Amino acid sequence: MWLLEDKEFKPTPDELSSWVGFVYEILDTANGMKYIGKKNFWSTRRLPPLKGKNRKRVIVKESDWMDYYGSNEAIKQILTEHSGDRFRRSIVRLCVSKGEMSYMEAKEQFEKNVLFDPNYYNEFIGLKCHSKHVSHLAPEMINGRR
Repeated sequence: MWLLEDKEFKPTPDELSSWVGFVYEILDTANGMKYIGKKNFWSTRRLPPLKGKNRKRVIVKESDWMDYYGSNEAIKQILTEHSGDRFRRSIVRLCVSKGEMSYMEAKEQFEKNVLFDPNYYNEFIGLKCHSKHVSHLAPEMINGRR
């Protein structure tokens, strides 16, 4: 179960279609360690063109976000040994673009010093983001809101 503002997150299909993904924090309730990451709501597959056609086909479907626990190897190992009930999964922010998702994930990771704090599973921070990808966030960031 994913939580948003301490409530179970169960969006309708219409609500879900208005977001690209989210930034999340996972808490390991057994040891207090955390992990910050991002996840897309949608997965895209490109298929070869149909016979007699030139354009590749694009299939967009809902991703595995409901069952996702992060890409961290330590968390994956714990999941093979224990159930997912050991983790508390919280959505930090819903995002309308991949650029926003990347920026906000890195922002959370830097603000919480995940590389230096031994209470985080995070081992690296990756970010590639252009200013035009997050230009819609400018007023929010300038005014200091999240």
